[in-house]
Amino acid sequence: MPFDPSDLSRGPVPNDPVEQLVALLSRLPGLGRRSARRAVLKMLQDPQRLMLPLAGALNAAAEAVRPCRVCGNLDTQDPCHVCRDPRRERGMVCVVEGVADLWALERGGAHRGLYHVLGGTLSALGGVGPEDLSIQPLVERVAGGEVQEVILALPATVEGATTGHYLADRLRPLEVPVTRLAQGVPMGGTLDLLDDGTLAAALRARRPA
Repeated sequence: MPFDPSDLSRGPVPNDPVEQLVALLSRLPGLGRRSARRAVLKMLQDPQRLMLPLAGALNAAAEAVRPCRVCGNLDTQDPCHVCRDPRRERGMVCVVEGVADLWALERGGAHRGLYHVLGGTLSALGGVGPEDLSIQPLVERVAGGEVQEVILALPATVEGATTGHYLADRLRPLEVPVTRLAQGVPMGGTLDLLDDGTLAAALRARRPA
């Protein structure tokens, strides 16, 4: 039986590939079921140009992309292209909550050093402790002697502030300057939603943590 686009507005159909695709897309950030249905409909109307290339790209990315063993970035290389770049200021490490924040800073070109992805922030309510984050690898990187400054580029939230204070305490015995982003980052804001100019201003105006 040929596909009827009106089927996308109906309830879930067991083992139906269209509904399964809608359900999977709706799990992505910024896509509810309505937006997912529109995207699926668009792809189904031109599968050779839209759907099949997307499926191939998704499969290729799933097989090729991996976390960088040095900083935690996602890349097809390990170490990632940032860590391998000889033009980077290797004595400056910017600590971020997630890969989205790293990509946001890279998009603006404001930071020319290296990165360290924590993989989250401390949260007593969420049950996230220091052992759940990439904190010990950061301490070991700094203890190696090459790092001259650690920049805490964490969200301006309660969890972000708590994580920043914890990291500053852990790094203090190593006697390496620890700074944090200053003005330009609103309370409750996340880095990947800020514009490039705001991120650059916040990096320039960092202050001791």
